[in-house]
Amino acid sequence: MVDVEEEVIMDSDENEDIIPKSTEEMAELKKENGNQLYKIKQYRSALPLYTEAINLCPDTAAYYGNRSACYIMLNRYEDAMEDARKSIQLDPRFVRGYIRMAKCSIALGDLMTAEYAIKKTQELQPDGSGITSEIKSLEKLKHNESEATKAYEKNDYRKVVYCMDRCLDEAPSCHRYKLTKAECLAFLGRYQEAQEIANSILHLNKGNADAIYVRGICLFYEDNLDSAFQHFQQVLRLAPDHQKAMNIYKRAKLLKKKKEEGNEAYKLCRFQEACQLYTEALEIDPFNKKTNSKLYFNRATAYSRLTKTREAIADCTAALNLDETYLKALLRRAKCYMDLGEYEEAVRDYEKVCKMDKSRENKKLLQDAKFALKKSKRKDYYKILGVDRTAGDDEIKKAYRKRALVHHPDRHASASESEKKDQEKKFKEVGEAYGILSDPKKRSRYDNGQDMDDFDGGMSDIDPTQVFQTFFSGGGHHGQEFGFGGFPGGFSFQFS
Repeated sequence: MVDVEEEVIMDSDENEDIIPKSTEEMAELKKENGNQLYKIKQYRSALPLYTEAINLCPDTAAYYGNRSACYIMLNRYEDAMEDARKSIQLDPRFVRGYIRMAKCSIALGDLMTAEYAIKKTQELQPDGSGITSEIKSLEKLKHNESEATKAYEKNDYRKVVYCMDRCLDEAPSCHRYKLTKAECLAFLGRYQEAQEIANSILHLNKGNADAIYVRGICLFYEDNLDSAFQHFQQVLRLAPDHQKAMNIYKRAKLLKKKKEEGNEAYKLCRFQEACQLYTEALEIDPFNKKTNSKLYFNRATAYSRLTKTREAIADCTAALNLDETYLKALLRRAKCYMDLGEYEEAVRDYEKVCKMDKSRENKKLLQDAKFALKKSKRKDYYKILGVDRTAGDDEIKKAYRKRALVHHPDRHASASESEKKDQEKKFKEVGEAYGILSDPKKRSRYDNGQDMDDFDGGMSDIDPTQVFQTFFSGGGHHGQEFGFGGFPGGFSFQFS
């Protein structure tokens, strides 16, 4: 806060007990009493005394100057500016009037008036005393305004907010700086802060079009389109040439139209058309995070109906990047991961879902995903034997006989060590597969996703070599019989 106590005119030593002889003397007494209160910082009490002095002698510049100083100390800069202007109208050479005008102009962010007042002060008082701090403040304001303008053009709204804060350090009562900051806070998604600034200004001036515009932006970006439309319409009634309000009003109407058209196309099962309309809507306003997150989700839903699962996942991710609490997008992405067999990702998403909503349905989805993940990590015995899940006993036996002969270690005795190990592993897996799928109980447990090691006679009792010997040494297999001398005991087996 500027200190102007020393600037108040106190040029008389009149005794308050002397009975005034004229109106001028009465006015001087009022002024002197006001000065005494001003000295002890009783500004509110001093103010009516200066007003009484003005009422007695309305053509005395110094009285307006004193009341202007008092208004400054009460942070009533607009009232102070009015009195400062009046003082220099009455006396164009009243230096302190220009000094107070400069102070008020700085506080209100009126740079042109500040420059004018500083220039006049320097003309009347060449040593520049009394306005040094105002000159420095003016330079800071010019610099930060310039930097803010450049940042705004580059959509660097964080820097604009920073520059406006620096401006407000010098000009705490400037509504223009406050509303520029509020607008950029809205662009940054800090809607509550932006609305608080706008509301504080509307409390003082209900017809401030820029403040109403800021509130409209916040409502628009919070997906409250109808209320936003009302605010933009009010701005345009107050200021028909408000270009920013006009532009965002047009964008808001177009965004609503495209979104509704996309929803209608989806309802009519025209999913490709819906995707195109949602895409066009997403291009309208990149700052509208809430509406855009819904558009991404809607497009993801349409992609899912087109079996474009990867595209659906990408859109759900985009929606969640804009709104990490978007439960529907998280559920949709988890289902897409399930459809693709990417169970770890599905489990991760369903765990997030359950943290947000611990409903029975969501817990069941998480349980199913974990079960699917567990199943996916087991060996696929049908794939190892090369048969379908519906294969009968004969198909399984034929498949085993073929694969076992291909991978038996004795057939690869002359192979390299790495090849031997690979074939031994495959031979073991083929034996395990046959041991499970040829046993109705074990196969049923396996098909149901149960852990085979949790039951008696699970995986631990399956010896692939024993399975091979048992299979080929008897058991009713028909076909030409061969001896395979390399096997232990030189047993014979049938080969079809």
